Amino acid sequence: MGKNCIVCKLVGLVAGVGALNWGLVALFNLNLVTKALGDGTSGTKAAYVVIGLAGLMKLISLVKCCPCCSKGECKSN
Repeated sequence: MGKNCIVCKLVGLVAGVGALNWGLVALFNLNLVTKALGDGTSGTKAAYVVIGLAGLMKLISLVKCCPCCSKGECKSN
């Protein structure tokens, strides 16, 4: 099932929060990132970059293990 290393957990968490945020934008026109960090600020842009990178890493993890997992430091459940 899931992976146990901290990298995998953080990537999954950030990607999940980003997905939930986009769901709220679509359903209720409520963007929690801009509400928390302001609209058009550097903090908002940085948050979107981090969320985008987490999504990319999550997609890559479908075909390739993260460095921690490939060293055998964690195992799939």
